Amino acid sequence: MQESPATRASLLVRLRDGGDSEAWQEFVHLYAPIIYGFARKRGLQDADAADLMQEVLRSLSSAARRLEYDPARGTFRGWLFTVTRNKVFNFLESRSKRVLGTGDSNTQRRLEQHAGSEDLSADWEADYQRTLAAQAMARVKGEFQPATWDAFMLTAVEGRQPAQVAARVGLSVGAIYVAKSRVIARLRLEIERLQGDDP
Repeated sequence: MQESPATRASLLVRLRDGGDSEAWQEFVHLYAPIIYGFARKRGLQDADAADLMQEVLRSLSSAARRLEYDPARGTFRGWLFTVTRNKVFNFLESRSKRVLGTGDSNTQRRLEQHAGSEDLSADWEADYQRTLAAQAMARVKGEFQPATWDAFMLTAVEGRQPAQVAARVGLSVGAIYVAKSRVIARLRLEIERLQGDDP
């Protein structure tokens, strides 16, 4: 699996300032869905996953002032993954000690399956990459003509053949390839910007 770039160091530094609401909004916008999704995939119900997400964000908030970014000690995303995973496992552990009200043994089996999964880190990274790509797409979509964007979505995202898409959006097959290439190049730049230190 390809290692993705680290969380922007400038964002981590800005998080130390509890009054920087823009940094916190950016952080929450990126990581809250990943934390929530990770909890849901481990079998937590909507409300429990939302509570756990808030608990992880509170943990980060209380630790942010002491946060010293040192890439040699590991990535921030790795630390956040560990915090989230531990909170999910603690929740599942405490839940297993309580009497389950649903009577549904399938739910308990699913929770136990997910808790023992070796691919938790890979799931976490995949969720991060999907969230980052969705944010980049939302930011750049308005820069393209509708036909160009549709050509990209239909070929790159939905996997349709260029000839089929050309007839649908009213462009030549060559124009479909160009449109797809232009959007992908712009998305790469936006993802680099989201991950880089540029303002």
